[in-house]
Amino acid sequence: MAFDVFFKNEGIANSSLILAVAFFLGLHACREARSAPPSLPPSSGYLQHAASGIKTLQTWYDPGTGLWKTTGWWNSANALTVLADYSRLSGSSEYLAAISNTFNVNGASGFLNKYYDDEGWWALAWIAAYDKTADVQYLNMSQRIFSDVSAGWDSICGGGIWWNKDRKYKNAIANELFLSVAANLAARTTGAEQASNLAWAKKEWAWFSASGMINSQNLINDGLNSSCQNNGQTTWSYNQGVILGGLAALSRDTGDQSLSQQAQTIALSAIAHLSDANGILHDVCEPKCGADGVEFKGIFVRNLGAGDSGFPLPQYKAFLETNAKNIWTNDRGPNDQFGLVWSGPFLPANAASQTSAIDCLLAAAQASVQHSPGNNPNSSQGVTARR
Repeated sequence: MAFDVFFKNEGIANSSLILAVAFFLGLHACREARSAPPSLPPSSGYLQHAASGIKTLQTWYDPGTGLWKTTGWWNSANALTVLADYSRLSGSSEYLAAISNTFNVNGASGFLNKYYDDEGWWALAWIAAYDKTADVQYLNMSQRIFSDVSAGWDSICGGGIWWNKDRKYKNAIANELFLSVAANLAARTTGAEQASNLAWAKKEWAWFSASGMINSQNLINDGLNSSCQNNGQTTWSYNQGVILGGLAALSRDTGDQSLSQQAQTIALSAIAHLSDANGILHDVCEPKCGADGVEFKGIFVRNLGAGDSGFPLPQYKAFLETNAKNIWTNDRGPNDQFGLVWSGPFLPANAASQTSAIDCLLAAAQASVQHSPGNNPNSSQGVTARR
């Protein structure tokens, strides 16, 4: 209820109360402003392109389910992350109602299912929503999801969490997400909860770095075989990405810059090995990547951007801008739809391919500001701990 209507209806005329309410609102606004990086200038071309792409993305949004048609459950978590990231970077509140609706429609399930990696995507999505809104219910949901995921840890293969609750496969993506969620929650919580989150993040990285999933090319294979050894399966782009975001967050938590150096090693290897001669990112499944693979590249560039925010390299900016420009010029269809193959030609789009491309546009927009003259190259994105 608007405060002016409240005062009118309730007959409140006490000026001191009004001043107190105004002070509270001003204090809340200041606190929220400190909780996230400043918005990007509206003139940012990449941000404008992302805005156009999001309008198209939202044509697939179903308010009744709180999800996006043409794609799946975990992909919808990434679509929501894109809405939150765009809202934070642009300063727009246009899509906050959709974020809230997805939470309200699906919250009864706790965003839990059989797959620990699915749960990890939703935990990160609600962290992104919290960073924009400072609404503690989103942070609480992420923490509850993480508590369920942490139950997937056991001593098989020396540690790590399972891919799903059948406990038959330990893979890279579930454990990378576990690291990222833990490290990001540690930056936003306090007291015993913060200490537990940070301990989990450190424990996960200690295990993951020794697991053998990082191969001799400094790329990450899909997972471990039944003998707890690297299974040699595909080095998907998203496996090279999520680890970057997790290490960037853990580095900020601990001040350990060796973590950022490890992230840079993986990032530069991924750029070298997964890009074509023109610097455009590809996954080996292209042009037919099924329901999941269409999402992978956006996850890589989103997390590359997260690493670039604190520890930027010129190569990151050049890579992100090259891919963003190609998406707009060579992979854009009717009504600013974006297809799977960023080098073109445009292929029929869906909500997952749209989300993936928008991730790249947003990362390029952020990099253009991060590398601008006078910007502090080692500044961290600010977060506010939960009160």
